[in-house]
Amino acid sequence: MTAAVLAIDGGNSKTDVALVTETGHLLAHVRGPGSSPHNLGIEGSAALLDELVAKAAALAGLTSQVGCADHAGVYLAGVDIPVETAWLREAIAARRWSPELVVDNDTLALLRAGTDAPDAVAVVCGAGINCVGLAADDRQVRFASLGRISGDWGGGVQLGDEALWWAARGVDGRAESTVLADLIPEHFGRPDLQTVIEDLHSSRLHGERLGELAPIVLRAGSELGDASAGRIVRQLADEVVVLATTALRRLGLLDQPTVAVLGGGVLTSEDPLLHSVIREGLAVAAPQCAIHVTHVPPVVGAGLWAMDRLQATPAAEERLRAGLTSSQPHRM
Repeated sequence: MTAAVLAIDGGNSKTDVALVTETGHLLAHVRGPGSSPHNLGIEGSAALLDELVAKAAALAGLTSQVGCADHAGVYLAGVDIPVETAWLREAIAARRWSPELVVDNDTLALLRAGTDAPDAVAVVCGAGINCVGLAADDRQVRFASLGRISGDWGGGVQLGDEALWWAARGVDGRAESTVLADLIPEHFGRPDLQTVIEDLHSSRLHGERLGELAPIVLRAGSELGDASAGRIVRQLADEVVVLATTALRRLGLLDQPTVAVLGGGVLTSEDPLLHSVIREGLAVAAPQCAIHVTHVPPVVGAGLWAMDRLQATPAAEERLRAGLTSSQPHRM
């Protein structure tokens, strides 16, 4: 027996792998570490995924991950450039999980998990930020999502970096004082901000850990009313609005009924200041756009895209959605 669908959603911090029957029943759900090829390389990403798929196949009672499904949908963070996508697809296809394979960006999985609307955009803000737009006629809008070199701003790491910038300037007098100057060293267990700066400079503190500051920035801006944190939160909200409305404009949908799906840890926090600015901005730029903040795991979207391609019944797709949303994954 093989599963109908192998669904994979891989981000920077975690990866979900699920095997599902043609009727939408969940056979296995495994969670492991992040699998973005930006962090692991092409072969490293494919090897980690193969390990997770093997575990899922074993839990489902299958003898091997080879040929474990009729269709595999693999949606990963860092799948942004066509040539790199082709390389990753080749590396994954060599594992022979399925005769049919789709490899694409994880923002598409988020979009499908968050809405069934034919005209929609999705903005994800976790460690980084990205956006995708889809129209009912299958047109798509993508963004390179490679950081500042491709015009991007946002994501947890960048929020933390900006918070440290304002805090440092507040301490030495180049800007107004901010509670971030106390909250940042407190979070990292350092005596003061200067120690944090020196530890980052000497790599005793890894720069990626700045992403841990995102909740602190949101709380400082919304609950504590800190001016510097508030500027950062509003800047992020403006960037979310710019991404969503740009995608809608390029699709010719600004004045049409649409849905904007918001996901990723920063946006699903539903911070009041962040979301009030997003709602206000979208109401002006795209007044018929409804906002959906989704807490549904994106692996649901990976599975639904695969079920769509297999022309599964609505009942099967709903069963998949319910099963994966409530599932407690086996952790690797």
